[in-house]
Amino acid sequence: MKFIGITGGIGAGKSTVLSLLKENFNCKVLLADEVAAQLMTPGHQCFDEVVALPWPTSILDEKGQIDRPLMAKYMYASDSLREGVNKIVHPAVEKEVLNQVETEKKQHNIEYFFFEAALLIECGYGKLVDEMWYIFASPQAREKRLMESRGYTKERIQNTFKVQRGDESFREHCDRVIDNSGSKEETLKQLRAILKASY
Repeated sequence: MKFIGITGGIGAGKSTVLSLLKENFNCKVLLADEVAAQLMTPGHQCFDEVVALPWPTSILDEKGQIDRPLMAKYMYASDSLREGVNKIVHPAVEKEVLNQVETEKKQHNIEYFFFEAALLIECGYGKLVDEMWYIFASPQAREKRLMESRGYTKERIQNTFKVQRGDESFREHCDRVIDNSGSKEETLKQLRAILKASY
């Protein structure tokens, strides 16, 4: 079983690529955001530690769950809170992902385990995965998608692009580049060629 990390900038169409992988290959797909959300529910150590950070007000809603938009607002306004959350959540997510990878390896049911995270490189996953894939799309394609799917303005898109890792840096850290600027069929063709060649 191959453990493959998937990353790329906003609007590159990572979710499209993950859907194509799920539909066409014998694999499991895991998203960092979903693992983090699960770990930040009551009953997990991660939840207790995040709630205990020095927030300006309680970040719990009336049901005792973390109010994610409120937490994001506070994190966005404070470097120390953002760092505090990351120090708790990132190692917990990594541990959970590696547990799931080990379980799948023992069961021998799948050929590929894909793990998607925007900060895959920053969090050091290059040392843990067998291969790192960069989902690329041209700035024009990304801009069009973000305006259509999320209603972003051109200004917001440009500001977001500026703070994210650049194309050269992604290419430098990743083993393969999937060009997702075109149609789904074109992307699937690339995926088939890569996965066929890797076995």
